[in-house]
Amino acid sequence: MSITTTGPQGTGKDERVTKVNPLRSLLVRPEMGAIAGSIAVWIFFAIVAGNSGFLTLSGTATYLSVSAELGILAVAVALLMIGGEFDLSIGSMIGATSMIITILSAQFGWNIWASILVAVVFALAIGFLNGYLVLRTGLPSFIVTLGSLYIIRGVTIGVTRALTGRTQVGGLDLAPGYDSAHAIFASPITIGGASFPIEIVWWLVIAALATWVLLRTSFGNWIFGVGGDVQAARNVGVPVKRVKITLFMMTALAACLLAAIQAITFTGSDVLRGQDNEFLTIIAVVVGGTLLTGGYGSAIGSVFGALIFGMVRQGIVFAGVDADWYQAFLGVMLLLAVLLNSYVRKYALEVRR
Repeated sequence: MSITTTGPQGTGKDERVTKVNPLRSLLVRPEMGAIAGSIAVWIFFAIVAGNSGFLTLSGTATYLSVSAELGILAVAVALLMIGGEFDLSIGSMIGATSMIITILSAQFGWNIWASILVAVVFALAIGFLNGYLVLRTGLPSFIVTLGSLYIIRGVTIGVTRALTGRTQVGGLDLAPGYDSAHAIFASPITIGGASFPIEIVWWLVIAALATWVLLRTSFGNWIFGVGGDVQAARNVGVPVKRVKITLFMMTALAACLLAAIQAITFTGSDVLRGQDNEFLTIIAVVVGGTLLTGGYGSAIGSVFGALIFGMVRQGIVFAGVDADWYQAFLGVMLLLAVLLNSYVRKYALEVRR
């Protein structure tokens, strides 16, 4: 005997099967708000600053360069925040690792690749320590990494002054191995007569890799799991400690990469380099659709969040607007992004029911 399950109207269809409008499914993706925002910002500055260079290839290269500097950090921080944690130490990590590279090579004559290796090891060690302390003590990562921020910056300033007598160190272009390092980290790519910094390529490659990890690997599922419900993730066998410590190490490594790019580009370092980047990065990630509470977000969203920053920062310059308004824009954008993300999250849950 066969049994046919019918819906309330006797249609012969299983009432448990619900069709979801493809457009609605698209709108609830975490990055859609940032994508729409990027388009709106581009159109706005194309209108108000199009005749001032914003639409030229050189103008595009300028705001993409600014976006890439923030975006390299934002991609790694997005994964960490999806995993339910914060890292406020990345700003001071940029200053510390860039100074390690510069002092070892410019002051002590090390090959620049050896200096970069030391900086990478230092960054990974600090990332591991941050993750270990968060898990071991049970303290919020916000507090642990805030402490790390001040410790790292203070030690960087103290050691740099002790070794060099100043807080800015140059001469990196005279170090052994500089030319090959410059080709990898700081060489421009010329398109239509405009120079696009290679850091843009680094940014996009990292974003693509992070997206693949999140959406196509077990580790990506673990990240969403520990961010959504850490106890439930632990109960089904997710290695919570390994996942979170790895994420902290990846944010530190991203900061080290940006430090190497900037040190080699500017042939020197400043102990305060990277200051406030930790907060700008979190804002970019939130604008990109990642929830502050974890468990929801995307790497692609952080790309568009950083792109919005780059376009606004340089668009204001092209439009001739007082740069002081940039700070006001950051605050407004953060509040709007949090409200929008909260609404989209609730909408997404309703669609899935």
